[in-house]
Amino acid sequence: MALPSGRGLWRFGVVLAILAVFLSGEATGRVVAEALSEAYLAVTVFVAGTLILLRSLEVLFKRDIGEVLMRLRHWQVPAAALLGAFPGCGGAIVIVTQYTRGAASFGALVAALTSTMGDAMFLLLAREPSTGLLVLALGLVVGTLTGWAVDALPWRYPRAEPKRAAGAGRATATRVEGEARSPSGIGMLWLGLALPGLVLGILGAFQVETDALFGSLGRLEPTLWLGVAGALLSLLIWAVRGNPDREPTAEPACSGGAVGLDRVIVDTCFISSWVVFAFLAFELPIHFADFDPAGFFALWAPAVPLMAVLIGWLPGCGPQILVTSLYLSGALPLSAQLGNAISNDGDALFPALALAPRAALVATLVSTIPALLVGYGAYLLVA
Repeated sequence: MALPSGRGLWRFGVVLAILAVFLSGEATGRVVAEALSEAYLAVTVFVAGTLILLRSLEVLFKRDIGEVLMRLRHWQVPAAALLGAFPGCGGAIVIVTQYTRGAASFGALVAALTSTMGDAMFLLLAREPSTGLLVLALGLVVGTLTGWAVDALPWRYPRAEPKRAAGAGRATATRVEGEARSPSGIGMLWLGLALPGLVLGILGAFQVETDALFGSLGRLEPTLWLGVAGALLSLLIWAVRGNPDREPTAEPACSGGAVGLDRVIVDTCFISSWVVFAFLAFELPIHFADFDPAGFFALWAPAVPLMAVLIGWLPGCGPQILVTSLYLSGALPLSAQLGNAISNDGDALFPALALAPRAALVATLVSTIPALLVGYGAYLLVA
């Protein structure tokens, strides 16, 4: 991998700053380590797994997801809601990238972002499967209805930014070159960490004590440090490769039937870097300010659904996983969980903000309306 020049050097500065905070003190370093590990094991490996799965299906069936969505027409919105409702953020990320390519309508984008609960769905399904299935079904229905309503309204909704269309020839050439490229040595190392990371991430999502699986080595916290290593390696790849003239996407793989692992690695690391930033931006202020979220919510019971909906505006799954954890611990009512589930866009909001910021902001605001209706409807019924 060649080092970036010019503007790309700022990415190395960001990575060095994270390392400096990590090494600044034992307590702070622990917070950073746990944030890095959680970002990698709770998000990154699932994004990679989903993109590899979708690319493999495209190769197997020789179908491009974008072309399928364009042919669906009226059924595009429920298809987008179904992908968004799928646990994790991969399905919603697919719709975001297809929207930027012009293959999905704005209503489909809204449907996917409304129906997704992100990686918090894994936690909810593991601890309260009946509630998780309820939220999944509710998100699918609400997302579909909201998406259909958006596409039916006679308004000028946001479209994919024209800047993506400019220089399309150069971007296309970059995509073909990137998809035809085999993973480098550091890419193969990343894949070598991602496979056990995905296994540990799935087990962790279902509340398995993964360190116990390592026997006497468990005291060294191998799960934590594998997550830290994977996150730092993802940041390094992002710093080197960045995301020039390309977007994270589930486009068809390169000719010859290859899945395009190099493209998956670069796309995943681009998304992963923003997830890490969000986790650190959330965890470090709590650490330094000694903030108690559960106690804060307890003081403002009638406003809790509104707070949960507003937390859903925050990009990434970290804050949403916190809301789900507070609900499972009994600190938050079901109404707050439902409102947050409809409002939050998970990690899909990162590529949406990067690739189509205006559309992402409008879609987030639009999804707030059904989130408030669902949240306060549940508050009035069951609190």
